[in-house]
Amino acid sequence: MNHALHPDDREQHRKARKAGIASFIGTTIEWYDFYIYGLAAALVFGKVFFPADMDPGVATLLSFATLWSGFIARPLGGIIFGHLGDRIGRKTTLVITLIMMGLATTGIGLLPTYAQIGVWAPVALVFLRVIQGIAVGGEWGGAILIASESAPKGKGILYAAFAQQGSPTGNLLATLAFFALSSLPMPDFLQWGWRVPFLLSAMLVIIGMVIRLTLEESADMQRLMREKKTAKLPILEVLRKHWLVVLLGAGTLPVIHVTYFKSTFALSWATKTLGYSQSTFLSIIVIALIVQFISQPIGALLTIRIDMRKAVAIMVLPEFILMPAMFFAVETNVYWIAAVGMCLATIPHAMFYGAIGGILARAFPTRVRYSGLSLAYQLCSLLVGGGTPLLAQWILNSTGSIVGVAIASALYAVVSLVCTLALLRITGHRASELSTAERDNGDPDAEAEPRRDARIGQTNPA
Repeated sequence: MNHALHPDDREQHRKARKAGIASFIGTTIEWYDFYIYGLAAALVFGKVFFPADMDPGVATLLSFATLWSGFIARPLGGIIFGHLGDRIGRKTTLVITLIMMGLATTGIGLLPTYAQIGVWAPVALVFLRVIQGIAVGGEWGGAILIASESAPKGKGILYAAFAQQGSPTGNLLATLAFFALSSLPMPDFLQWGWRVPFLLSAMLVIIGMVIRLTLEESADMQRLMREKKTAKLPILEVLRKHWLVVLLGAGTLPVIHVTYFKSTFALSWATKTLGYSQSTFLSIIVIALIVQFISQPIGALLTIRIDMRKAVAIMVLPEFILMPAMFFAVETNVYWIAAVGMCLATIPHAMFYGAIGGILARAFPTRVRYSGLSLAYQLCSLLVGGGTPLLAQWILNSTGSIVGVAIASALYAVVSLVCTLALLRITGHRASELSTAERDNGDPDAEAEPRRDARIGQTNPA
C-alpha cells in the first residue's frame, strides 16, 4: 500500500538521501586511505621501513605495530572532533577530517625508505599514521550522525547504514588498487608500486571535498545551535552522565574488528607462511568484500523490522563458528575452499556493522551524541582494532599454530553479543520507538513523529 507524501516530507526524504549518499562517498574515501595502510603493512612496510637484515617475522610484527599507532590515536581524534562536532556542527568537522586524512595519506606515499634516511623513516611513518588515526577518529561519528540525524523519524538506523557502506567500499578500492599492482616485478613494487595507492588519495579527497561542502547540517544539530543548547564541554558531560553507555558501546564493537583477522593478518599469514601468491589472496579478499557490501545493509533492514535483541543474536551467533572455520579453510591452500570460508565468515559481522552505527547513535542525546559515539567506537579501536593483527601475529609466532588465533576471533563475537544485549536493555530495543536518550532530547515534536512513521512502516515497510 503506497502513501502520498506531504511536500515537507518529500523535502525531508530528499535531504536525507543526499546526506546518506554524501556520507557514503566521504567515508569511502576516508576508509580507503585507512585500509591501504593495513594492506601495505602486511605486504611491504616491513621490507621498506625497517632494516633489510631484520628477521621477517619481527619486521612484520613491527609493521603491524605502526598500524596500531593509528588506532591508538583514534580516541584523541574522537575527543577533539567530537567536541567540535557537538559545538560547531557535524558538517564543518567532517570537512576538516577529510583534509587531514588526505594530507597524511599522500605524505606516506612520498616518504623516503629506511635505506635512504635510516630510523627516521619509521618515525615519520608513525607520525603520519597518527594523523590518519586522529582524522578517522573524528570522521566515523560525524558521518553516522549527518546521515542518521537527517533521516525520517524512526529510520535513523537504516540511513546510518549509508555511512557504514563506506567501509567495505573503501576496503574494496584499496584491495583492488594493490591487486592491480601485484603483477609488477617485486623490485618495482617495493621501489615505487606500493606508493601509487597512497598518492591517488589526493585526487579522491578533492572529489570528497566537493561533495561534502554541499551538505546541509542535520536538523537536530541546527535546532540545538538555534536554541543555543549545545554542550560547553561535551566530553565531560559524556563521562559524567553516560560513561556506562560509552563502555557498553565500546564492548559492542570487537566483532567488527575481526575484519583485521581476515584482511591484514590473514593476508600476511597466507602469503608469507602458506605459500599463496599476493594476487591470489588479494582476489579472495576482493570476493569477500563484495559479499560484505551486499550483505551489510541487510543487518540494518533486519534491525528496524524485528526486536533488535533478536536481530543482534541472529547476526552475531554464527560468527562463533564461521570465523574460526575461516582460518582452517584458508589453511587448506585450496582456492575455492578459502574463498567460501572467508565469504561465510564475512556475512555475520558485515550485517552487524550495518546496524551498529545507528544503534549506537540512538544511545546518546543530541547535544553530546558526536562525542559519545566517537568515544565508544574509538575506545574499542584503541584496545582491539589495531591490536588485532598484532595479537594474531604474536600468537602465531609463539605457538606456530593457527588454533589460538581462531579461538581469539570467536571470543570477539562473545564480547560483542553480551555488551550489545546489555546496551539495548538500557536504551530500548525497538527501532520504531524513541530510545531513552531520544526521549531526553527536549524536542517537543519528537514524541509523535516516530509513532506516525512507525504506523506507516507497518503498512509499507521502508
